[in-house]
Amino acid sequence: MTDNPNPNARPKGEIILINKPYGWTSFQAVKKIRYVTRAKKVGHAGTLDPLASGLLIICTEQQTKGIQAIQDAEKEYEGTITLGATTPSYDMETEPNRQFPTAHITEELIQNTTAQFLGAIEQIPPLFSAIKVDGKRAYTLARQGDATVLKSRTIHIYSFEITSIDMPNVDFRVKCSKGTYIRSLANDFGNALQSGAYLSRLVRTKIGEHSLNDAVLPQDFETAWKSKNPHPEAQ
Repeated sequence: MTDNPNPNARPKGEIILINKPYGWTSFQAVKKIRYVTRAKKVGHAGTLDPLASGLLIICTEQQTKGIQAIQDAEKEYEGTITLGATTPSYDMETEPNRQFPTAHITEELIQNTTAQFLGAIEQIPPLFSAIKVDGKRAYTLARQGDATVLKSRTIHIYSFEITSIDMPNVDFRVKCSKGTYIRSLANDFGNALQSGAYLSRLVRTKIGEHSLNDAVLPQDFETAWKSKNPHPEAQ
């Protein structure tokens, strides 16, 4: 235990790169880090849906001051769009509710259609999202059967690359601005193909200069932290 010249000063804190597991909420990951580190102030720089995995940046103590700058950075995702059907949530949280033809969809059409989504575009967020509508979360309204349409917003798609096609599944990599909903991109992509589509897999691989390659699973972070801090109560 080292001497602290100012015992009332807030600890410097850390920027922690977590590989959020599939099925976890971002809040669960924050809760785990708070429990492990005993930090008084903990926050994340950009929510990941429970059905998405990948890079989640968690900041503690004074490092939470930099959360906004991290959130503003460019994001990169890899995932899979499944063609020929739609779901109310635009992903696999809900069951398919409509089926569409795909016989007319060629690999060339898929590749060419990506160009429609490059640059500054208007995007309507999915109703199954955390956006507030009259003080209520949109996903709460959606689960109550409310079909409210959210307002569109301008987002930027810097690159949209198709990496593999195995119908009806299309693998992709996209670089985009903050505020982009990849679920909405999948739904809009299906519409542009005169069919339907939903997001069946999503992994966030980068936020600004931070990469998933440098991230650790929550349980691995806990193991490493405990090995370095065997007596946290003495700190």
